[in-house]
Amino acid sequence: MAQIVLDHIDKVYAGGVKAIDGLSLEVKDGEFMVLVGPSGCGKSTALRSIAGLEEISSGTITIGDRVVNDLPPKDRDIAMVFQNYALYPHMTVEQNLAFGLQLRKTPKEEIKRRVNEAAKMLGLDQYLKRKPAALSGGQRQRVAMGRAIVREPQAFLMDEPLSNLDAKLRVSMRASLNQLHERLGVTTIYVTHDQVEAMTLGHRVCVMRDGRLQQVDTPQRLFESPVNLFVAGFIGSPAMNFVTAELTREDGPVVTFAGFKLPVPQSVIDSKPGLDGYIGRKIILGIRPSDFDDAALADADWARMQVKAGVTEELGSEIHVIFTIDAPPVEHASITDAATGDSGEDESVAALVGGKSLWTARVSARSKVRPNQPVELAIDTDNLQFFDADSGLSIGHPEAHPAAAEPLAVLARGATPGTPRCASRPAAVLRRQCWPGGATPRNPPLRFAPRGGTSPTHRSLTGPEGPVRWAGHERLAVTRGGTRRFSETGRVGSALQVSAAQWDLGMENRLPWCCRCEDRMSAWCRNGGRIWSCSGIRKTCTSWLRTCRTWMV
Repeated sequence: MAQIVLDHIDKVYAGGVKAIDGLSLEVKDGEFMVLVGPSGCGKSTALRSIAGLEEISSGTITIGDRVVNDLPPKDRDIAMVFQNYALYPHMTVEQNLAFGLQLRKTPKEEIKRRVNEAAKMLGLDQYLKRKPAALSGGQRQRVAMGRAIVREPQAFLMDEPLSNLDAKLRVSMRASLNQLHERLGVTTIYVTHDQVEAMTLGHRVCVMRDGRLQQVDTPQRLFESPVNLFVAGFIGSPAMNFVTAELTREDGPVVTFAGFKLPVPQSVIDSKPGLDGYIGRKIILGIRPSDFDDAALADADWARMQVKAGVTEELGSEIHVIFTIDAPPVEHASITDAATGDSGEDESVAALVGGKSLWTARVSARSKVRPNQPVELAIDTDNLQFFDADSGLSIGHPEAHPAAAEPLAVLARGATPGTPRCASRPAAVLRRQCWPGGATPRNPPLRFAPRGGTSPTHRSLTGPEGPVRWAGHERLAVTRGGTRRFSETGRVGSALQVSAAQWDLGMENRLPWCCRCEDRMSAWCRNGGRIWSCSGIRKTCTSWLRTCRTWMV
C-alpha cells in the first residue's frame, strides 16, 4: 500500500490540446478515491498518467516514496483494471490470472497460491478451467479484477470497469468492490462518469472538468456543500434545480423568483459568509429535488409553493414530480457542462416547455399527486444553495476561490480574479482591432503583458510577433507568452496582441461598461467603425464572451 501524490500535473497533446491542467491531488494510503466528471474532463488521462501509459508534460507523480515520472509502467508497482476486461480469449480463467505473474518469473508455487486465493475471494473457484467466452459479463469483470489482485501491487487503478455491465449487475459489482477494498485495504483510484457509482464507492470523490480539479471531498459533503454550479449540477440525481433569483430583505431575508417568495432562515445567512452582501442583487438559487415534499405530508414550518404537476414518475419508494416555473432556464457554462444529455436535446426540451424552467421534486410515495393537477409543495429552506451569477461560485463556501470559477474573458480594471466584474466598473477598455486575415506587414501586432496590476498603464509593449489564428467569429491575433496571460476560454493563459495604433485608440476612446448581459458591447476596427455587436447572440455574460471572442482589458 502507498499514497499517491499528483503535484501540478499538466498533459498537453499535439496541437495544444490540454487534457490535464494543473491537477494536484493527494490520495492517502489505503484510500478509495474516485475521479468523476463528464466525458472529456481528463479523468481517464489522469489515471493513465499515473499508470505510466501517458507521458505527462509537467509536474510530478509520486507513488509511495518514489517519483515515478520516468519509470515505465511495469516498474511502478500498480495494477490496472480496464473497461473492456482485456482478457486473453484462448486462455482459461486460471491462465489469465497467472499470466502476469509468469511474465515476472514468479515461482510456480507462489503463482498457484495467489491464483487460488484470488479465485476464492472473487467466487471464481468453479470457473478456473473455463475460457472467457463461457463467462457472463460480471464473471469476466471479476477475472479482470482477479488478475490485478494476484499482482499484490501498491495501488489499484480502475478505468470505468463496470460501464459495460447492465444496471442490476452494476449494483452487485459495486457491493463486491466495496467488500474487496475493505478486505485488501489497498490504495485504489477509480474512474467513472456515473456520479451514483462515485457516491457509493468513494471514501472521497474528486470532481473534474476540462482537465481541472473542481472539488475533492467526501460524497456527502459534495452533495450538501458544492463549491460551484458545475459540482452542484453534476452531483446528485435527479440534478439540482436552478433559477435566477433576487435576495431581498423584508421582515427577514427572502429570495424571490418566478412569482414565488421563500423565506431564508437567518441561520443560513450566518452560515454563508458574504451572503448578506448579496441583498438586493441577482443570484442563482439552487434547490435539491430531495428538499421538496408534498405539503400535506411535510413539516408545518417548511415554506410552500403552489405548482401544477406536469409529469409524475412513480418509483415505488418515492415519486418524482416534474413541473415548470415561469422563469427562463439558467444558461451558464457550468450548468451546461454538468448536464448529462446533449445540447440538442436540451434545446428541444426548452422549446417544448415554452422557455420556462423545468424542475423536479422528489416527494413521498404516500403523496396523492397526479399528472396535470395542482399540488402544494413544501421546501426545506435550511438547505438552499446560493451561487454568484457571474462566477458560478457557491457564496460563502470556504473553498470558493477563483480557480474553481467559470473562466472569465474580462478582467475589470483594478479588480482581482474572482471579484464580481460589475463591482469595479472600469473607466476604459482596450478595444482590439479586427484583422480578417491576421496581422498585416504594415501593421504588425505588438504583445503586451501585465507587470504590476490590471490597468493598461501598467502594461508594456514588446516586439512584434506573428499571429495565431482562432476559429470563431473572427481570426484574432493572439500568441502565447507574457508573465500573465489570457487564454482562448478567458482564464489566465495567453497574451493578447494589439498594434500601436490600436493601443492609442483604446487609450483615447474611453467607454464605461457593465458585465451584465443586457448591456451591448461592440468590437471596433482601427478607424473606429463598428463591425458587430453582441445583440441577438448572447446568452449569459460569460458564455457570450466566450462565444464572440471579444477581448477587453
